Amino acid sequence: MARRTRMFLTFPGIVVVCLHLLGGSMETANEVDPYKILGVTKSASQAEIKKVYKRLVREWHPDKNKNEGAEDMFIKITKSYEILSNEEKRTNYDRYGQTDDTQPYGHGHYGHRHDHFYFDESFFHFPFNNKGNREFADSKYALHFNQYVNDVVPDSYKRPYLIKITSDWCFSCIHIEPVWKEVVLELEALGVGIGVVDVGYERRLANHLGAHRTPSILGVINGKVTFFHYAVVKEHLRQFVEDLLPQRLVDKVTDRNDFQFLNSWHEQNKPHVLLFDQVPVVPLLYKLTAFAYKDYVQFGYVDQGLSETANLLKQFNINTYAPTMLVFKESTDKPADIIQAKGMKKQIIDEFITNNKFLLVPRLVNQKLFDELCPVKQFHRRRKYCVLLITGDEESYTIGNQAFLTFASTNTLEVVRFAYVYQRLQQSLCDILLKTKDSTPPPPQVFILERRNPAGKVLYKEVAGGWNGTDEDKQRLLDELERLQKDPSILNYDAMLPELNNEFASMFLIRWIYTAYDYISEILDDILHNNWREMMPLLSLIFSALFILFGTVVVQAFSDSSEDGKSKPKAKEGTKAENGSPGSSSTSSRPPKKNFVEVTELTDITYTSNLVKLRPGHMNVVLVLTDATKNVLLSKFAKEVYSFTGSLTLHFSFLNMDKHSAWMETLLEFAQDAMQIDTEEDDCARHKIDYTGYVLALNGHKKYLCLFKPVYTGEEGGSSEEEGPGGATGGGKRSRSGSRDDHPPRRSTPRSRSTATLQIHHKLDRLGLWMERLMEGTLPRYYIPGWPGLDKITGPK
Repeated sequence: MARRTRMFLTFPGIVVVCLHLLGGSMETANEVDPYKILGVTKSASQAEIKKVYKRLVREWHPDKNKNEGAEDMFIKITKSYEILSNEEKRTNYDRYGQTDDTQPYGHGHYGHRHDHFYFDESFFHFPFNNKGNREFADSKYALHFNQYVNDVVPDSYKRPYLIKITSDWCFSCIHIEPVWKEVVLELEALGVGIGVVDVGYERRLANHLGAHRTPSILGVINGKVTFFHYAVVKEHLRQFVEDLLPQRLVDKVTDRNDFQFLNSWHEQNKPHVLLFDQVPVVPLLYKLTAFAYKDYVQFGYVDQGLSETANLLKQFNINTYAPTMLVFKESTDKPADIIQAKGMKKQIIDEFITNNKFLLVPRLVNQKLFDELCPVKQFHRRRKYCVLLITGDEESYTIGNQAFLTFASTNTLEVVRFAYVYQRLQQSLCDILLKTKDSTPPPPQVFILERRNPAGKVLYKEVAGGWNGTDEDKQRLLDELERLQKDPSILNYDAMLPELNNEFASMFLIRWIYTAYDYISEILDDILHNNWREMMPLLSLIFSALFILFGTVVVQAFSDSSEDGKSKPKAKEGTKAENGSPGSSSTSSRPPKKNFVEVTELTDITYTSNLVKLRPGHMNVVLVLTDATKNVLLSKFAKEVYSFTGSLTLHFSFLNMDKHSAWMETLLEFAQDAMQIDTEEDDCARHKIDYTGYVLALNGHKKYLCLFKPVYTGEEGGSSEEEGPGGATGGGKRSRSGSRDDHPPRRSTPRSRSTATLQIHHKLDRLGLWMERLMEGTLPRYYIPGWPGLDKITGPK
């Protein structure tokens, strides 16, 4: 009985505890009100919420606000915006006080004490939204946008970066975390850069990288982003990093090509490094080192397990029990330095390569190399001197060049660097130092330089006697260097040196081919993995280029066919156009494939079908004329627009001003009110304007027009014709043609009539160019509230 009573009392206790848990959870969830955090009302619009959110994010971002609690406030602001910017979540919160995400947010710890009951959320093992527990990724490898742009991108030209995109509420991110930790520990030791982007804090950076889902893993090399598409296992991630590297970083060296490899130091102007190891594949550590120092050293790999490398092992006395690294400079028979160790580490290799980055006497082939060999003076005790030999690349200079190399190899002064230039390749530099004015090449000469500022100022001294490589030349140079150590003021000349030419610029085509190969490989990889979101910009560019190319070919083909048949029917098309009338002209919207232009007169009968109810996308090109100018203008009009009759959206008409002048004036008044068409402000504006030769492109559906004003470009008739109808001034803004009062068309003498006819003919000289701009859509459009009524068309004759 006692046992039953104890059980009965225990059950209500469990119920109370559960209710307490639920109540505590709901209380915690309701502790943070998104409306209060953002400072908006429940009736606020999305635009208002977004505006407030942007302001608060700038104010509370942890990078800008260093106050305690700024980061928690930033999290609350972000989560509040996620709720209020989503209509479904916002509705759930307004109705029930909670969203789909019932877990509380904005707290820096999981444990919450409610009265006398302690609830430890860590019991359920939910590693979400806990900044304090980000002991591995977020704290050490977290990336911000500015850090990525300023540090990661420039550094990606020296080493690849592996970046993970994650978020607080990402279940899949938890699954890959153990593999990610293991891979990071291994690859970071090899020199790979690591980064983690939390979408909740760095949405801008995630969008910049093109990461639209979590988790995502991507690589960055040479500023280019590549996404990882395979299963997240250690082997795949390691291979992914290896595939990011360029293909031709390390040459495979055997007994067959060792001489060619080592003797290429002269043309490449680099030391050559050979790594001897027993594994058949080049180690990733060695590839990463080759990528980091690709601008300074050429790398080769020798597989000790191949029979084709036995002579190399014997020649250099290689110990096969440990990896060995040899560096060769000007001498190919004897290595300049050697290192051998089991389990060779990155720090050891970096130190070894850094100490052997340059040849004993490198050739100055670009400004970057000059800056590193001969740095600018910073402090008095850190003076650096550069002994420069100006010589040639012909065979006659070989003895002197070899003697200079021999002298440099015996140098023991750390403050002195030796280098040489070919006068033919660095002419501007040599002309300043040699002070030569004629084109005759001087003999080789040695200079001692000290750079004083990055702009190119140097102090220098010429070693007297030139340089032929004799013992006397070597002794004079040695004496000058000893004097320089005692008295730096012997450098008594100064000059401003120009920037050096890049002698390897001619290899741009080869580098471009390699880059194109890598880019094509990446495209094929993306296509195989159906990464369509990332491929859409590229596919859009390709299809756009193909569409433009195809369209150009088609238009050119039609244009050629039109031009071929244009010479024969020119006489006929003018006749057909002149005889055009409302009764004989067709009003069909489909242009005829004939050797003439069909022009319809715009009257009260054809007005509705040819303008008011014109189909969307179609335009009616209307020529304005009079009875006296009809034949001349129609003939010229047909010739100018003939090449555009192949368009299915263009119709051609003419308007007789003797019958319908009121409609024309009313139409331009409407357009003037809407778009402020320029009109004459001089005395001519008070007279009636002569619209003969004007061309209107009318869009009946959208109610706008494009206007062509006649421009006289003919040379017949002299300057006196400039004031006739259609005449234009030579300035930027053409004046209107004269009025009918000044040039009456019907009462002219035979001479004046021929002159007027000639001027009228030239009014449409530039109509073809105007039609091209009309088809391109670059003409100004003048919109009107509505087309004038029929009473304006049937005006008094």
